[in-house]
Amino acid sequence: MNLAYRDIKHKPLRFVLTAFGLSLLLGIVIVITGVYRGLIDDALRQARAANADLWVVEAGTNGPFAEASRIPGDTREIVARVYGVERAGAVTYQTVQTYLRGASLRFFLVGFEPGRPGGPHALIAGREILRSHYEMIVDRSAGLAIGQEVPLGTHAHKFTVVGLMRNVVTSSGDAVAYITLRDAQALQFELAPPAERREVARGQGVQTTNQVNAIIAKVSPYVPANEVAAALARWKHLTTLTQAQQETLLTKDVIEKSRKQQLMILVLLVIVSAVIIALIIYTMTMDKLRSIATLKFVGAPDRTIVGLIVQQALALGLVGFAVGLALLLTFQGYFPRRLVILPEDVAVVLAITVAVCLAASSLGVRLALKVDPAAALSTSG
Repeated sequence: MNLAYRDIKHKPLRFVLTAFGLSLLLGIVIVITGVYRGLIDDALRQARAANADLWVVEAGTNGPFAEASRIPGDTREIVARVYGVERAGAVTYQTVQTYLRGASLRFFLVGFEPGRPGGPHALIAGREILRSHYEMIVDRSAGLAIGQEVPLGTHAHKFTVVGLMRNVVTSSGDAVAYITLRDAQALQFELAPPAERREVARGQGVQTTNQVNAIIAKVSPYVPANEVAAALARWKHLTTLTQAQQETLLTKDVIEKSRKQQLMILVLLVIVSAVIIALIIYTMTMDKLRSIATLKFVGAPDRTIVGLIVQQALALGLVGFAVGLALLLTFQGYFPRRLVILPEDVAVVLAITVAVCLAASSLGVRLALKVDPAAALSTSG
């Protein structure tokens, strides 16, 4: 006889409601795991999107993602002449915010030289940028459609969306957009009309500064990237980072606090889940103390009573886990941040759920084993 099944069958509504509440809690645990993985994956995608071997930035800086970096645009020609460099491209990075149809729209804007490293790849719709001005490729998370026009800059230039990408966002969740380098430099340095008139009145004129944030270099497969980086280190006004160093900076420095915060929230949720499951099992055990006393009175072994409590705890945990995972997969696309749900993470959460249920059931088991069989003959309760 499966006593746990009979007890659940006797009070199915209580079990269903309890399991559903627990599923929401376990679903949040999986969500935080997905947010944690997504934070790291988005940061790495941000650096890997450039498909670079070397990053050449301003001396004393840690690259365009960690801190500000500005170098002359003609540095690209210097880098391209170094032995071992196959191709080089200049890029700019900036965050812009605009308004479209009354709604706020925020981009991480990348300026690149068409035909050179640093541009977009793996489009899911549309085409590459063909015109030198006012065309844009953007991640689909921005909610834009091909052919739609987006105003950017103090002069509200209209940029037409010609291509869409997927899962190319920053560590903060902003959609990445690509435009030509000239357009990006104009947006970065142009002044609002009143400011332009003021500069002209002062006799300064309006100048466009040919500056970029980084030079991306592709190294020949026959030449070690470290050797090329050492050659570039001869110029004291430049700093060269390998792709591995750039990724380390992003994960260890740029998003370190956010990563630790998500991990702490995950640990706290696991602890809260354990406490809640323990209280649920303890309450359910309290409700059937009379039945447990009766089982002991008729000679039922302790392992039967322990099995009743442990099986109920595992049933609650496993059903809650399954429902929580199903709800998460159903509504995953509606979350504002991209969730990365890895099979190994799901397996770890499942193992934690089973371990927490077994540990939490010990409180109910301890209470059940202390029940006096004579309580079955009591007329009270």
